[in-house]
Amino acid sequence: MERLLVRQLSHWLGGWPTTIKLDVIGSPARERPGWDGKLHPALGVSSPEGGVLSVPPHAAASVSKQYAKDGDLDLVGPMIPNLVGFPERGWFTAVYRWTTRPESLPDAGEWVPADAPGVPDWLLPFDGEVLAATDPATGEHLAGVGIKRHDAYGHELAVVTAPPARGRGLARRLVAQAARRVLDEGALPTDMHDPVNLASAAVAEAAGFRDLGWLAYGTTEAR
Repeated sequence: MERLLVRQLSHWLGGWPTTIKLDVIGSPARERPGWDGKLHPALGVSSPEGGVLSVPPHAAASVSKQYAKDGDLDLVGPMIPNLVGFPERGWFTAVYRWTTRPESLPDAGEWVPADAPGVPDWLLPFDGEVLAATDPATGEHLAGVGIKRHDAYGHELAVVTAPPARGRGLARRLVAQAARRVLDEGALPTDMHDPVNLASAAVAEAAGFRDLGWLAYGTTEAR
């Protein structure tokens, strides 16, 4: 297993690797604000060999007990927001990808401050610089990538392409370009997307993020 991946998951979740189906870990990280300044009270990642579910220390026993009773995360997942003290939240499952070898696609954008003129509102929450592709003739924003800097070891990429610019291969080029920068900074570039989002899956694959059967899951911001 890639060294960067083990380091990232160990820090983000509070423990890795695991060889059991689901290891529930009480981690203080779940009681601290995440990349967006908000609490993320339940986060987990599973490989085909096993998984780790990270929850606040005070909730580890109750979550473990419920999982031992039902033995199926698909059943237990929707109960977890209540068990960790956030009953108003929902539960998500996503495909989890990473790469240490992004595709060598041509660069498609420039790094600019997130609050630079012309950068769309969806990129404003990202700290520091974002990667933006613009029309050279009009300056119109075409596509962009923001980085969720979960910690020093794992940086998750988020990409959006404006509807008129779709189908040009911009998203895959931007994601590969952003992944190379993350690796240069010593962190692991990761990608998460809804399992039914085929467009996001295609972009990730084309940029070098392979689907190896891994999943991520956790609490959403609201139901």
